[in-house]
Amino acid sequence: MLYICFLNSIIKLKRAIVSVTNDLSTDQRVDKVCKTLQKCGFEVVLVGRQKKDSQKLANRSYSTNRLQLLFEKEAIFYAEFNIRLFFYLLFNKSDLLIANDLDTLLPNFLVSKIKGIPLVYDSHEYFCGVPELENNHLAHKVWLRIEKWIFPHLKHVFTVNNSIANLYKKQYNIDVKVVRNIPLRREKIITKTKTELGLTDNRKIILLQGAGINVDRGVEELIEAMQWINNALLLIIGAGDVIEDLKLQAVKLNLSNKILFIPKLPFEELFNYTVHADLGLTLDKDTNINYRFSLPNKLFDYINAGIPVLSSNLIEIRNIIETYNIGEILQNHQPKDIAQHINKMLADKLKMLEYKKNTHIAANELCWENEEKELIDVYKKYL
Repeated sequence: MLYICFLNSIIKLKRAIVSVTNDLSTDQRVDKVCKTLQKCGFEVVLVGRQKKDSQKLANRSYSTNRLQLLFEKEAIFYAEFNIRLFFYLLFNKSDLLIANDLDTLLPNFLVSKIKGIPLVYDSHEYFCGVPELENNHLAHKVWLRIEKWIFPHLKHVFTVNNSIANLYKKQYNIDVKVVRNIPLRREKIITKTKTELGLTDNRKIILLQGAGINVDRGVEELIEAMQWINNALLLIIGAGDVIEDLKLQAVKLNLSNKILFIPKLPFEELFNYTVHADLGLTLDKDTNINYRFSLPNKLFDYINAGIPVLSSNLIEIRNIIETYNIGEILQNHQPKDIAQHINKMLADKLKMLEYKKNTHIAANELCWENEEKELIDVYKKYL
């Protein structure tokens, strides 16, 4: 890091400040964007927040700054963060601003206007369609008003899939480019054995991972389904609003020996578990616009790790699975039907081998090196 700072001081690279509201430790998309910016020739500073349970950041090739906040929850957190971010951006040198999601857009937009600095907006989801906002009328009204005010003035907007891009295009008549959250091309290197991870070799590994294990993700039904799935261990890796309720559900159903909960992990550590799985799950329900058009990170993590996928019937995920023939689609969230489908897949060795082989083909095409070209075309305009 000192060497990079020394080079920056000599070469006087242009500086890009990237903003997020998370604590930086597990955000794969933002990490990749920062590295793409470096590849273009920018000095990069990534700004997020420090939480009480934040993990120590692994060494990054760019600078990071986690803002210390007094509040961590709900409206008061967003108000404090946006104010703190505004003054950080205002009083720190920058040549390019990148706002990730609507909860960082307002301070970035204001500072870009005050300083005359270009702004790029990267929307990781259809923000005003998340269930937390749809169920909170006041919060939804505030965020939607901010979006309606700023969005028509944006010159460069990216999002994660075509469905969301089309929604924004229809709503604001703005050209929105698609950059999917796809991993870097990498060798499937196993750095830890199952034994080192505390896993046994005599049971199949079913995996559901995610940074937001919340309501309507299909996990409650999955846990209930484990009553009828034999000779398998379900790993639930990540954090979310319903994790404690899910743990209680597993205990009540006497499934503690069939389900293992693991807290969220930095993505390099998470990959150790992903590569050992026999089946990767993504079970979001079609209960709101954001879930309906979701294309989650975990889908591409599963593909990159070479494991077949079982997904709920959501359009963007279904398109990937059917295009590359890497797994199957659930038609409902009935626990017994989930169990039956999982048992059938795990028992069909030939079909699972075919899916597994096809994930390697998909991984070669679905890589960040191909996806980042859209970003590079925009970022290079501001060097």
